[in-house]
Order: sequence, then structure tokens, then C-alpha cells
Amino acid sequence: MIKTASRLLVDCLVEQGCDRIFTVPGESFLPVLDSLADCGAIDTVTCRQEGGVTFMACADGAMTGKPGVAFVTRGPGATNASIGVHVAMQDSQPMILFIGDVDSTMRDREGFQEVDFPAFFAPIAKWAARIDDAARIPEYIARAWSTAISGRPGPVVLALPEDMLHEANITSPVRPAVTRPAQAPCPDAMGTMMRMIGDAAAPLAIAGGAGWNERSRHYFTEFAERIGLPVATSFRRQDALPPSSSVYAGNLGYGPNPKLTERVKNADLLLVVGARMGEATTDGYALVTPDHPDQALIHVHPDPDELGSVYRTDLALCADMAEFAESAALWDTDDIIPFDAGPQAHDEWLAWNTPRDDQHFDLDLAAAMHTARRLLPEDAIICNGAGNFAGWWHRYWPYAGFPSQLAPTAGAMGYGVPAAVAAARRFPDRCVVAAAGDGCFLMNGQELATAAQYGLNLLVIVFDNSTYGTIRMHQEREFPGRESSTHLANPDFALMAQSYGGWGKRVTTNAEFGAALEEAVAMDGIRLIHCITDIEQLSAGGATVSGLRGA
Repeated sequence: MIKTASRLLVDCLVEQGCDRIFTVPGESFLPVLDSLADCGAIDTVTCRQEGGVTFMACADGAMTGKPGVAFVTRGPGATNASIGVHVAMQDSQPMILFIGDVDSTMRDREGFQEVDFPAFFAPIAKWAARIDDAARIPEYIARAWSTAISGRPGPVVLALPEDMLHEANITSPVRPAVTRPAQAPCPDAMGTMMRMIGDAAAPLAIAGGAGWNERSRHYFTEFAERIGLPVATSFRRQDALPPSSSVYAGNLGYGPNPKLTERVKNADLLLVVGARMGEATTDGYALVTPDHPDQALIHVHPDPDELGSVYRTDLALCADMAEFAESAALWDTDDIIPFDAGPQAHDEWLAWNTPRDDQHFDLDLAAAMHTARRLLPEDAIICNGAGNFAGWWHRYWPYAGFPSQLAPTAGAMGYGVPAAVAAARRFPDRCVVAAAGDGCFLMNGQELATAAQYGLNLLVIVFDNSTYGTIRMHQEREFPGRESSTHLANPDFALMAQSYGGWGKRVTTNAEFGAALEEAVAMDGIRLIHCITDIEQLSAGGATVSGLRGA
């Protein structure tokens, strides 16, 4: 069929399986917006800031395994959007960002809002390019989709020159949908892995990361439970294993269970499945060092470029996560004597994970988590950005469903509210919670307008200690008593929620929090609980201002 370039672009996205686009509109891609207006197969979500756009697309990709798709305009729009591209890269999540670019006749003149986008995004994307020839749109879209989902998933950025989008009489056919290559593990390598596990005295697995899905979760849990293998999850991948599993050992990252870190240190064999073993998971490459003396390392990852790139690897398996997990579950493990360590590690996690219901502060966050576990469904989707407030969720929330944790391993602030908008749009029947600190919330809290515009149901819990708490903790450790640049003056967040047409309540005690949460779960729409907390309670691990100063 003869088409315009913009119509061809939209049809190519539909063919690849795109059903949702997040955008802040711009004049540089008006033809695409016009084509989307006639496309019933794609739900176009209009957002309020480009950082929110790409955070939503990144979260959508994490939930579906398909590329989350975003459209923004050139210059300020694209640079605002870059934060979500960086998160998608470090989080190994599939995403495609389209940028309306300057007219090709304006290029290299530093035209209005001109940026060399392939050069700008190359360090933080899997592939960044520009579509200059409208006839090649099907080729570029298919390649972008394939690149985003293959190997280690990640973001692709495509610039769309404004004049190219206006081209007409395009006859290029739409390319058929591409699928993620699902490479099975080498049988010989699987046999070697099983022998190494059987010979180990204290093996431990670390799961999560690139390409993890419900199928890999199911089969790897089955395999680990059969042999009693303790399984920890990598940083902010706590839904990689059901928390009810008899071998679930808890999560690594910031503030993990000290007993789990000892298990990692004492393990003579580490089976790392899907995780990159980044800085957060390994505590700055110190818990597991790149050379890890006296420990054997088996690394399973879908991207060959990741294997052996940082860590000395004794056995590398390049395989799709689900294919590997199913192969492991179906393997004859009669030669492996089941380990007692799995159930023991799970009991240690249960003790660490169970919040106390006593009270050390007027609004004690551990006690608040006890209340949240009582009133919220276990499979609630918890969305958060960065900050010490997240430590209480990481420690005490079960993350029972899949997906149930949307949180950036890149440590970006402002992710929680946009991710919750994407989750509420994708799973309207599930409970969605945006957990945020006061600093984190105000970085993208304006996306509550998006939630209101689309009538979404989400609960926001803002923990307000009037401080950039994580930085304050580091300040008190490095420069005790010398607070600098971390104090915050905040508005009434409950009134903000009400201004968006939602429900909001300000609470200062545990009793008020419990009553507010009980009220919130009984209604729909936007609900926000503004929690006034004491800066003295700095972290879920028990750090306090006075304690750090005393030390």
C-alpha cells in the first residue's frame, strides 16, 4: 500500500506488537501524532515531562518483556528523556525512544534545539541511529525491536527528521514481527554445572536480571527447591523468586541481611543466573570480588558480551533465562544430595523480613510496614525510586507476585510515580503502590496529573523527613554534625493529591497511618498518604543520626 512515512512507522509498530506509547507531544513529530489518532491498536498516554515518559516506558518494558515505547521532541525533550534511557540500560529493560529531530536541511548548523542524537545516546543505549530514508522505516523498526529484546535487553534510540516524516507515497512493505532468540543451554555445560553443584559444600545462587520472566521464575524455583539450593535475588529483583519458596534467602543490595552476606562470603560455589553482578548487588564489588578467590563461579546470562566481562568465570553458559531454568528443572539431579542450606537460609530471611510491631518513633517505619503487610495484598506492585525510604520496603515487603517490584537498579530518583502510572495502566485490577521519599516524589510527582487524566487507581505513600535522607546519612558518617544542602522545605502532599482530584491524608503517628491506609484501600482513584517521619530513623538497618554522630 502507498503510505505516508508516519503512517508506515505506526503500522510497523503495530506489527511488532506495540500496544501503548508514552509521550509528551512536540511539533517535530506532528505527522506521527496525526497517524496515531487513527490507530485503534495503540493506546497513546500523554504525560507531563519527558523524564516521566521514559520512566513509564522503561517500567512497561519491565512488566511485559516487550519494548516500552516513548516519543519525545528534540533538544530539551530528548535530554529530559535521557534519564529513562540510562535506567533502561543499567536495568537491562527493553525500550525504544523515538525523537522528533530537526529537518535534515537544518542539520549541522546548530539549528533550533539541534543535538546529534546518535552521538548523545550512544554511551547509554544498545543502539542509537537516525532514520533518514523513509523507505527504510520497516528495516529500522524491526532492527530496533530486535535489538531491544535480544541478548541483554536494553534501550534503542531512533531520531526522526521532521521532513522525513512528511514524506508521502512510500511503498515499502511492513516487516513481520520479530521474536526474542531463545537459545537453550549447552547440554555438556549443563552436565558440568550439575557436577560442580553436586561437589560443592556450600553453594548459593543469585537470580534475577536480564530476560527474567514468569517462566524462568517458575522453573528455577522448582529446580532450586528440589536440591535445597539457597537462592538470593540481585538488587531490586526480589520478585525473581516467590518469597514463599522454601529456599528463598532474601535480597542483596543496600542493607541486606547480615546472615545472607555471610552466606555469600562462605559459599564455595556461586551460581549467578541472569544478574550482572553489578556494584549494588556485590556491595561495591567487595562482597564478591571480580577474582573471588576460593569461590567457583557459574554465570548464566543471555548475552555473551556480559559473560567474563568483569568477573573471572569458571563456567559460562550463554542461554535464554527461561530455556536455562526449564532445562535445569527437567535435569536428572539424583546424583545431587539435597542441601540443608536452602531451608536454613529461608528461615534466616523470614526472621529478617518479619517487621516488628513495637514503636520507637511516633511514626515508626518498621511498624508501618507491619500495617502495610496486614492491609495490602501480597502481590501488590510496589514502585519506588531512590532513597533510604526504599530500604524498609526492600527488607519487609514480600513481593509475592510477578511482576511486583518496579524499582531502578540505576538508583534514579523520581521513578516511582511514573512507574506506578504505567503499572496501573497495564494492570488495572491489581493494587499499585508508589512509595516515595519527599525528595523523590517531587522529582516526578506531576505525573499524578497523568493518572488523573486516565482515571487510574494507584496509592502513593510519601515518607517526609524534610531531608535528602540518603545523602544526610552519608554526611553524618563522613562529616558528623555538619549538615549541608540536604534540608528540604515541603508542601502539604495530601493537599497536592486533592488538587489532582484524589484523596489525601497527612499522618504523624502509627495509629494515624493504619487508619489512613485502611481508608485508602477501600476506595479507588488517586490516594496519597503523607507520612511525617523523624530524620533520626535514617535506615531500615537501624542507622540513626545520633548513632552516626556518636560513632
